[in-house]
Amino acid sequence: MISKLFKSRTVAKINQPQIPDGRRVYAVGDIHGRADLLDELIAMIEADEHTRGPAETTLIFLGDIVDRGPASAAVIDRLRTLRAARPDVRFLLGNHEEIFLGALDGEPKALRLFCRIGGRETVLSYGMDAAEYERLDYEELVHRLETLVPDEHRDFLNGFEDMIVIGDYAFVHAGVRPDTPLDLQRTADLRWIRDPFLDHRTALEKTIVHGHTMTDEIERRGHRIGIDTGAYASGRLTALGIERGETWTLQTGTAVRV
Repeated sequence: MISKLFKSRTVAKINQPQIPDGRRVYAVGDIHGRADLLDELIAMIEADEHTRGPAETTLIFLGDIVDRGPASAAVIDRLRTLRAARPDVRFLLGNHEEIFLGALDGEPKALRLFCRIGGRETVLSYGMDAAEYERLDYEELVHRLETLVPDEHRDFLNGFEDMIVIGDYAFVHAGVRPDTPLDLQRTADLRWIRDPFLDHRTALEKTIVHGHTMTDEIERRGHRIGIDTGAYASGRLTALGIERGETWTLQTGTAVRV
């Protein structure tokens, strides 16, 4: 019953990309401050693990855990707790984490962009009220962030990775530049790229699992699988499961828009 409730139809095809026998991966799309959906999806993953039986499991969070949604600080706390409980959890740095860290360092360009792309919600999640946020100029905001954001949160985000390769899959936040080998990719492309990657139509060195670009449902192409289903607005936070040559999806239900 649990598997019927929580799993979409398993996809198993000949010549599918593979991960090594005995391994299992769950890749989680962009959370964007939705701690409620994160808790729901973690419970679904744990139930799915129990149903499928023992394996060496890795959870990969594809980045953009902060901004836009209402509870970025709580998301970071929840993921720090998860990592402490499970050594098999890994994190990729998204463009929103990059900008958040730049804002925390007082970089003017990063701070301005942070405030335009959902950073207001992140700041409020640390306990600042909306009226104070509206009063502050950029310099004052930097000083307040220093007092609001714990060092543990900054250290946690600074420890995120840019790419994870397991078997025939490479996991990144945004995508890759198609004409560049994986080991020569620029960090900026891994965190920010869109059209050159999304418009590409032929096979790549690995099958790329990514977030960053929102779609209504999981997007499968010959060279990539996109799993950013716009959780902060849609209520659908998606995880892609992979074992041997099979893939499946877990997804939270539609919630009230925030």
